[in-house]
Amino acid sequence: MKKNLLLAGAAAGLTLAAALPAAAQSIDYGSLQELFNEPVTTSATGSPQRSTEVPVDMTIISQADIHRSGAKDLPTILSRVAGVDILNFAAGQSDVGIRGYNQARSPRLLVLVNGRQVYLDHFGYTDWSALPVQLSEIRQIEVVRGPNSAIFGFNAVSGVVNIITFNPKFDNVSRIEAYGGTGQSNGASLVETFHVGSKVSVRISGGVDQQNEWKNTSTTVVAANIFNPSAVHANLDAIVQLAPKAELRVEGSWSNLESTQVISTFAYAAHRVKTWSEKATLTADTDYGSIQGQVYQNQLDALTPGRRYLNTITVTSLQDLFKIGANNTVRVGLEHRDNQLDTASYVGGVVRYTVWAPSAMWNWVVNDKLALTAAVRYDQLKLERSGTFPNGYPLAQKNNALWDRDIKETSVNLGAVYKVTGADTFRATYARGVQAPTLLELGGLVIPPATPAPTGGLIAGNPLLDPAIVTNYELAYDHDFAPVKVKAGLKVFAQETKDVKGQFSASALDILPTATTWATFTYKNVGDSKMWGLEASASGHYANGVHWSADTTYTDVKDKPSTTEAVLILRKVAFAETTPKYRSNLALGWANDKWAVDGYLHNVSKFDSYNGNLLEPVKGYTSLGGRIAYQAPYGIELALSGQNLLDARQSQAKGPSGLMAERRVLFTVGKSW
Repeated sequence: MKKNLLLAGAAAGLTLAAALPAAAQSIDYGSLQELFNEPVTTSATGSPQRSTEVPVDMTIISQADIHRSGAKDLPTILSRVAGVDILNFAAGQSDVGIRGYNQARSPRLLVLVNGRQVYLDHFGYTDWSALPVQLSEIRQIEVVRGPNSAIFGFNAVSGVVNIITFNPKFDNVSRIEAYGGTGQSNGASLVETFHVGSKVSVRISGGVDQQNEWKNTSTTVVAANIFNPSAVHANLDAIVQLAPKAELRVEGSWSNLESTQVISTFAYAAHRVKTWSEKATLTADTDYGSIQGQVYQNQLDALTPGRRYLNTITVTSLQDLFKIGANNTVRVGLEHRDNQLDTASYVGGVVRYTVWAPSAMWNWVVNDKLALTAAVRYDQLKLERSGTFPNGYPLAQKNNALWDRDIKETSVNLGAVYKVTGADTFRATYARGVQAPTLLELGGLVIPPATPAPTGGLIAGNPLLDPAIVTNYELAYDHDFAPVKVKAGLKVFAQETKDVKGQFSASALDILPTATTWATFTYKNVGDSKMWGLEASASGHYANGVHWSADTTYTDVKDKPSTTEAVLILRKVAFAETTPKYRSNLALGWANDKWAVDGYLHNVSKFDSYNGNLLEPVKGYTSLGGRIAYQAPYGIELALSGQNLLDARQSQAKGPSGLMAERRVLFTVGKSW
């Protein structure tokens, strides 16, 4: 009887949440998660939804998962999620992809922190070590597979990593932590939440970390390009309750990173990145729905030897989220983006685009078994260039008017969730995403030779480059074996990328020289690619404190070049060879009120990587990570953790031409209050 009352209460709570106005104000995730007894998200439709009922393929990593991981970086945590690919090039650089198509400085993944993009616009990649968020202030990480730009925004083509921090209005999170270990690894972080009166809630955080770079045993990696990674971060999150139904959220961040990086040509280089960001979000519940206005600006100062990239992007958006009856949620929005980049290494030009993007989403809860979602977004990108060109630039392209170009594309997401029984759920999705060319690809990159024309070769962007279009189909089935507390799922998916964007190559001449101009190497669309795959997963959680999970993902990529297979290798987009067939995870843990023990196995099958214009094999590998923690008196926690524990050194991204991941063991002392 008591169990039936609890189930009825939870169902009533979910019905109440659906019937309320679609709240754009701060969401108390903790209370909702406690009510529904599972993670809750508002990212897909704007209204609170159980993680098992969202109309996209989403995995939610909780703060408890993050804490137990023993990891000090986000890529390690993400590597334990089904279908996620990690290329660990150096101690301070990992590139993250979803279900293949990963590459150095991968541009296919949208990464957000509280709705603000944090990937770097010049290359379109995410520098994970430069993210200003401390792991202890993250409430949850939502990993969304497949193109979802109609729901989540610009450039979400292979997936989304949506990082949601604790809300200072509801979550009094305060923690100090310090660690040290092998490889001269050490770091410290502080998160403090406080309130000013009854209407102002603030969280501040900061952290520093550093370590030695992995030992260089490769004859092809120049010693001068090796730099011990270090980073400093700071973050502010403040909420002001302006009225009973209106609030203002202000966020700001700063980071400074130095590290060894593998650039897009798969060559190692010393690297420095500074980022600044400011964001303001005003939300109000009105008779016309929950209206949200938001503006943020990201600034980047990135330095690679010989080139400095200065990039500023400003994003302004307005949306209205409202209910039609109890079962229909509608979101309409308009976004404007202003993105500009100074040309480099040649100084004198500015490449810029503006984007207007209207969007709409409709979620219809047909009945207690079936829910349907449809979303559409229309991006209108206007490109332009100003400034000068270096002498020797191709005459046919030495005209800013060539950049006066519009790109207009539509993104679509469709999803259906059908609960056959209380234990069986089917999910079907269709998605069309758009991967816009980056500012560098569109002309921000201008590297002239040191010699006057026609001697030497020019590397330059291509203003005529087309976006890549990614479509994805997926069918998923999940079953809850309630009596034994085990959940299992199976997914099948297929994806196609049209107009794959290939890089410049010194072995692929694109514009012939003349008596007064250089030979030119640029970016080009080089063909299509198809992929299909399967994913199986299972997990269990028991009253004695034992928990486990296991998953494996298979992908099969077939490239269709517009010319020859050799062109794909030269342009660093031979995805059939560089995508592993399998990636698998196994996790096992136990905890009581004093002790916690967790272990993680991660396996990746063999694949190829790049060594200049050639492919080289990377052997399949298995890595082991783990953590043992003890809860001492006075709220102090002591933990011993390690990564790559099976081997002292292991190739995880490149073959003999790259650095090898090293075993690292850390001791951490932390205290929360």
